Amino acid sequence: MASHSDTLVVFFGATAGANGGKLGSDEREIILLVWQIVDLHEKKVGKLNRCLVKPDSLELTDQCKEETGLTWEELCKAEPLDSALQQFQQSISSELKALGRSSYTLCVDGPLLIRQAFHPEASKKNLVLPDCFYSFVDLKKEFHKCCPNAGPAKDLTLSSMLDYMGIPTLEEQVVGVQEVRSMVLLTLNLLSEPYNHEFTCYEIVKYKFESGACSKTEAVDSETVIRARGLPWQSSDQDIARFFKGLNIAKGGVALCLNAQGRRNGEALVRFVNPEHRDLALERHKHHMGSRYIEVYKATGEEFLKIAGGTSNEVAQFLSKENQVIIRMRGLPFTATPENVLGFLGPESPVTDGSEGLLFVKYPDGRPTGDAFVLFACEEYAQNALKKHKHILGKRYIELFRSTAAEVQQVLNRYMSTPLISTLPPPPIVPMSVLATPPFLTASNSRDCVRLRGLPYTAAIEDILEFMGEHAVDIKPHGVHMVLNQQGRPSGDAFIQMKSSDRAFMLAQKCHKKMMKDRYVEVFQCSAEEMSFVLMGGTLSRSGLSPPPCKLPCLSPPAYAAYPAPTALLPTEAALYQPPLLATPRTSQPPTHSAAPALAFYPPQSHAQLYMNMNMNYTAYYPSPPVSPSTVSYFTAPPGAMTAAVAAPSAPPMLPQPGALVRMQGLPYNTGVKDILSFFQGYQLQPDAVLLLYNFSGQRSGEALVTFPSEEAARHAVAQRSNQPLSGHPIHLACCS
Repeated sequence: MASHSDTLVVFFGATAGANGGKLGSDEREIILLVWQIVDLHEKKVGKLNRCLVKPDSLELTDQCKEETGLTWEELCKAEPLDSALQQFQQSISSELKALGRSSYTLCVDGPLLIRQAFHPEASKKNLVLPDCFYSFVDLKKEFHKCCPNAGPAKDLTLSSMLDYMGIPTLEEQVVGVQEVRSMVLLTLNLLSEPYNHEFTCYEIVKYKFESGACSKTEAVDSETVIRARGLPWQSSDQDIARFFKGLNIAKGGVALCLNAQGRRNGEALVRFVNPEHRDLALERHKHHMGSRYIEVYKATGEEFLKIAGGTSNEVAQFLSKENQVIIRMRGLPFTATPENVLGFLGPESPVTDGSEGLLFVKYPDGRPTGDAFVLFACEEYAQNALKKHKHILGKRYIELFRSTAAEVQQVLNRYMSTPLISTLPPPPIVPMSVLATPPFLTASNSRDCVRLRGLPYTAAIEDILEFMGEHAVDIKPHGVHMVLNQQGRPSGDAFIQMKSSDRAFMLAQKCHKKMMKDRYVEVFQCSAEEMSFVLMGGTLSRSGLSPPPCKLPCLSPPAYAAYPAPTALLPTEAALYQPPLLATPRTSQPPTHSAAPALAFYPPQSHAQLYMNMNMNYTAYYPSPPVSPSTVSYFTAPPGAMTAAVAAPSAPPMLPQPGALVRMQGLPYNTGVKDILSFFQGYQLQPDAVLLLYNFSGQRSGEALVTFPSEEAARHAVAQRSNQPLSGHPIHLACCS
């Protein structure tokens, strides 16, 4: 459309259901069109046109019959919407030619006719609307610019605007004709003295939804976000944008929600360009997508960022290629390479930029998850790829689905936000002596430590010191601890003990996502207690469902204190703990840097036996300046039962969040967080208030801890919900002290 049109086409429409302020809210079809041309230069008007439209369903509501006076007999003789639109265009073109004008813009009384009636109906009927329906003038907003004292634009009506200008209300029996003539009178008055108004500000309807990435640091207005519920599981962001056709969704503003298993749960968060469009979206509550009705509710910007926001540079670079179709691949062999994936997709589905258009999802230690995302330049290539759904690669069948930028962020966030500490309950304390904890590993609740995640496997002490830069002087003596995997090789993780929590915070802020060699390294602030648990044998959870512990609401494991090493293990005690392998000292390896101290595996005493549990982590302890002894200690992690014996009994557990704790017992073993939130419906709990408990085998124990905002709310919940059924199981509730 031209930025300055020669003419306005004053346009009115009615549906077979609700009209006026509720136009389009009930999904009823358009049955009437009325229009008239206004020449902006000559201030003349053209012929008034009225056209009936035959709907697919000839049912008219009583309200419609009363307001329009139309009957189904009249509508049966009319043309369908596509023919009516052709008649409309032909009429406008001939009149413009007679006036010697070249361009026009629709002028409507509010946005409902265009946004809530025409675009949704055309989308459902697969009709292509003329370009004039993507740019229009809202007469109410134009009137408000000239007469701001008349009241808010959304509250204006044709009669109130006529009264404000002193124009008598028209008496017209034919529906639509009165409205169009009133709008023409208002338009001519705005063009005349004393207003001399120019119609240059047009409302725009986006032609298509733009995908894109969203940063967690981005400010999102809660007045622009809705939650859509009841979506078909296979729906994509384009399907959701089509459901909200006529309303402008922000770039990358569709975020499909995933369940605990990483599958879509039928919900999505949608962000619009402004609150006005959000309010119009809420009017589509229980409108249909195919045969399903979709529920639409208000949501918050925080909820949207939690799903769609990301901080990964790798993801941001992957999603920086705009106007791409994203396909998710699931079930890939762990040994699959980019060449294998490209070969599987074949030449009929060329991937954008080859291997650069592939994003493999990995755990924090670099292990593949079997998921990947693929970019395609057009819909045709994506459709060809989807035909490979459940085809075989290696010995596995591969699932392919349409995906979104927000889903990429969400999946990566889940897998990469693995907690530092295990969420399993600690094993029972064994009354016996245990292996000595290194004297520099004293537990504390102070967050004076940091975790480095994603280190190059070749990284040495000098690389870490160089990476930390000016912050290296704040490391405690013996404060660098590199975690090894089960094969005794670097895992890509390390813990650093700083002189204070402030120094640890500054290090995490300044060095997070900073590059080391060819990899970026994530830096998280944590406590010595959490670090000690991992270094003393706690396992890293692979659920991918929890954020790092600096943001994780969970019960912390007991703190560990230093105990003296035993002089020997009694034969009976040794028989109780038969190790799978005896760790014997080995000769030191030559250093990779000449400045590094010589390394050796350290036995505390020659008569002390160090046992290795192959299910635990191994940790190599490196010295840090300013004190650097010539040797480095190597301590194996003790078995879980022995580790628990060093727990400080006085260390209080940390609650998931401030508030009162309620324990649930008797839960079905397949109960999820969403089920518990539904059980406590009405208490306004957040998902992070629920902590599912596990047994020693890593399976759910049938219990959970739920944090309420206050003791009063917790007691009320126990009184109201105790022994109520959940999936047929009576649930016992008790307040925890």
